[in-house]
Amino acid sequence: MTEWGSNGATDYEPTKTHTMNSSKILLMAAVSLATGGVMNASTKASKEKPNILFILADDLGFGDLSCQYAEDLHTPNIDRIFDNGLKFTNFYANSNVSSPTRAALMTGCFPAMVGVPGVIRTTPEQNWGYFDPSAVTLPQMLKKADYNTALIGKWHLGLETPNLPRERGFDFFQGYLGDMMEDYYTHIREGNNYMYLNEKQIDPKGHATDLFTKWSEKYFERQAEKDEPFFLYLAYNAPHSPLQPPVEWLEKVTERNPSLPEKRARLVALIEHLDYNIGKILASLEATGQLENTVIIFTSDNGGDRGSMANNGPTRGYKGDMYEGGLRVPFAIHMPGKFKKGKTCDNFAMTMDMFPTLCEIAGVEVEHEIDGISILPAIQGRKQDTESRYVFWLRNEGGPGFCGKSQSAVKYGDYKYLQNMPYEQGQMFNIEKDPMETTPLELRGKEYKGLHKALTEHYRKWGSVPYQAPRKK
Repeated sequence: MTEWGSNGATDYEPTKTHTMNSSKILLMAAVSLATGGVMNASTKASKEKPNILFILADDLGFGDLSCQYAEDLHTPNIDRIFDNGLKFTNFYANSNVSSPTRAALMTGCFPAMVGVPGVIRTTPEQNWGYFDPSAVTLPQMLKKADYNTALIGKWHLGLETPNLPRERGFDFFQGYLGDMMEDYYTHIREGNNYMYLNEKQIDPKGHATDLFTKWSEKYFERQAEKDEPFFLYLAYNAPHSPLQPPVEWLEKVTERNPSLPEKRARLVALIEHLDYNIGKILASLEATGQLENTVIIFTSDNGGDRGSMANNGPTRGYKGDMYEGGLRVPFAIHMPGKFKKGKTCDNFAMTMDMFPTLCEIAGVEVEHEIDGISILPAIQGRKQDTESRYVFWLRNEGGPGFCGKSQSAVKYGDYKYLQNMPYEQGQMFNIEKDPMETTPLELRGKEYKGLHKALTEHYRKWGSVPYQAPRKK
């Protein structure tokens, strides 16, 4: 088992010539995606339960797809997931930074309620989370329905026991334990190599985006020979900084649009390289006869980064903000043969809602208390009220702007109250009428009182949840 995928090499050398030659297989996958996977007559789609592929991008802005609001980049493969699946126009990450959103996906809970109000990092003085070892995770739930569970890519919920991926429900892990890579080719963070194959440290060669794709392709090949359905959580580091696309991809972008600022050109190239790899993922599913029976979800962990010149569409703010630009993310779900082309859903939904939704798709009953709700009715086109609930965002951080304090937001229906930085005045907005959050409302009235009371209670409950590892005696 440990042999396949362990060398980290990639068959694809992304030269311009090879990119053109590879377009045929990507086009075949795209056509199959659009037609529900009917191209492959020998498809092995007889499994009773659907496979689940959850693709999570890192710091991808709400507007940074060509099917969203970007006009300076091309993402044809991701676009096809959106165009031929169900696109949510009102989807939110559970945090404006990485670790908390990932904790919400894994547990269906508000991140602070499972010990992750901030970013989990290498050194104690920079660390703002400890993933609750007792929290029930999504892979643990799906294993009840006999799913093979795998994580390929970025974990970012713990660097040591008891919070390693295979201790939290994954049968297989090949990827990156830490937060950001300082180099997409050396995969080092603060002098540490966080690349692992299960519990074994590895040193693969190649760009991280290509590596995660190749490992996923090998996983699909293995699963194609088995009767069990799979859940693959494919978490790319891209397009998180450093803005380090392969040189040939950057050259392609700058030749096409020489007027782009260098930083924006690098981000565009990194996103387009990610899109190409997702095309390879779709092609691999098709080639192994599994595309027809795979639910595919694509989203991001938070809004795009200001320092990377991200495009967050018609929103205010960026990653790290409690304004919409830090929280709104692209989201689409593709269920073969279920949606008409160009179908959209305006229901409010959050990352944590994926936990009960995917459990329901897999036929697993959630019997413990969580904060998320299944949005399967909305996905199926049935009427569902997903707005009438208080939802919270809370983030702790260090540095002079935080000093260990928190920023927060709460939303109910159209109204949202936020304190973007710990030392700033709180603000309330009607998001429906003022989506750019330009005109704060008076902090009075029943809407404000309700939001204030709910957020206060959320803080009170959080007080009982440890977010640092227990002291070693």
